[in-house]
Amino acid sequence: MLSKTFGSAVYGVEATQIDIEVNVLQGTKVWMSGLPDNAVKESAHRIESAIKHYGYFFPRQKVVVNMAPADVKKEGSAYDLPIGLGVLKASGQIEAPAIEKYLIMGELALDGVLRPIKGVLPIAIDARKQGFKGIMLPMQNTTEAAIVNDLEVIGVANIKEAIDFLDGNLEIEPVEMDTRDMFMSELNNYESDFSDVQGQENIKRALEIAAAGSHNVILIGPPGAGKTMLAKRLPSILPPLSLHEALETTKIHSVAGRLGDNAALMTTRPYRSPHHTISDVALVGGGGFPSPGEISLAHNGVLFLDELPEFKRTALEVMRQPMEDRKVTISRAKISLDFPANFMLLASMNPCPCGYYNHPDKECVCGPGIVQKYLNKVSGPLLDRIDIHVEVTPVSFDQMTGNVKSESSEVIRGRVIKARTIQTNRFKELGDVHSNALMHSQQVKEVCEINSAGKVLLKTAMEKLGLSARAYDRILKVARTIADLANSEDIKVEHLAEAIQYRSLDREGWANG
Repeated sequence: MLSKTFGSAVYGVEATQIDIEVNVLQGTKVWMSGLPDNAVKESAHRIESAIKHYGYFFPRQKVVVNMAPADVKKEGSAYDLPIGLGVLKASGQIEAPAIEKYLIMGELALDGVLRPIKGVLPIAIDARKQGFKGIMLPMQNTTEAAIVNDLEVIGVANIKEAIDFLDGNLEIEPVEMDTRDMFMSELNNYESDFSDVQGQENIKRALEIAAAGSHNVILIGPPGAGKTMLAKRLPSILPPLSLHEALETTKIHSVAGRLGDNAALMTTRPYRSPHHTISDVALVGGGGFPSPGEISLAHNGVLFLDELPEFKRTALEVMRQPMEDRKVTISRAKISLDFPANFMLLASMNPCPCGYYNHPDKECVCGPGIVQKYLNKVSGPLLDRIDIHVEVTPVSFDQMTGNVKSESSEVIRGRVIKARTIQTNRFKELGDVHSNALMHSQQVKEVCEINSAGKVLLKTAMEKLGLSARAYDRILKVARTIADLANSEDIKVEHLAEAIQYRSLDREGWANG
């Protein structure tokens, strides 16, 4: 007897329907076709143990399982439940008249209990697109799937509940969720706040400018100056996620299995801080069965690279193209996948190996040329993609113990949102540009016009400070953002002057110690 169930396979951040056909014939052994990986092939043993636990039997005949389309690789243990139900129906042990109305996924334990799976959100979106009445999943995944409207989400704890529901012997209320209400109630719920930071007003200002224009930033300073503490608070001053951005971000984390049990929609901007020993593939994505890397997990949020020169040069260089394209393309012989990677890069580094070059109190012990050699670990092309360079100095005792109330993230975020609104209106005709940092050279010429006094100042700065040619566009972009924060239509001399000071690493002789 032939039975048919439906599952789904996730490629990139999109899902594809998989038809699972099961037939029980004369003969022996279980045969699986349709490019299943080892985890899928091993499902026969898990299924046999699970159904025996509830009094059913695994046929001692030839069981053929075909997963179509047959030329697409199937990976993982999430096909256990649809294959198991297909075997029971094909062997005549259950009727399950409603089995083809639902897309079914779930991993089975040996006692028949269902374990959570990855990639539920794109699977649920595809199930609605394909016209299924609903989706059947492990209980832990139901809140994530319930984000998708107009789709019944049936949560089951074990294979017996799934059988009884499909046979009509058990009623299960579909899980429902008011996505918009939940999204609004948890928006901007960050644990860290800028009000916790004493002093460092110049660094807060630089991060506010970065957030307002979506500029990449590098913080240079000695150990213990507060670089990491400030970095953790950057997402809290970025504009709130839109519902579209939240869904897009949640899909990526769902595919990577980073949402956790009973998780639903991500309502805060992601903050990723990988260790400097990370591999190229883990950073940008890929692998035998491509999965998103850290730069995609930071999509619509912040990627913080602490101690930038300690990262492998190959890992940093492979980031350059995704930073330009705002996506990562993973190419294989039969498939090419795109992972979104629209993130703000926030990097930090010591100014030298010992950490105390240019320190106000402690003396640097690095030999001649060592500081420059250390900085040269970060390539020019990567620094070229970082708009703002900020020198961080340690906080004094008086600042740490003072009673001065620092601005909260909410207050700073209000100013950032106003500046971003100005930019949104400015670039509304351009589909690929939404903030000042994304402007192309031609747009910089059109949008960042400066008066004669500004040109004189910029020329003097280029000559006196020894600024490189690549700093020119960066200064104009940052100056445009500073003007937006000041609600000024024109870039004034003071805006340019502030932008110029954020190019520390471009100054000739900065690190000739």
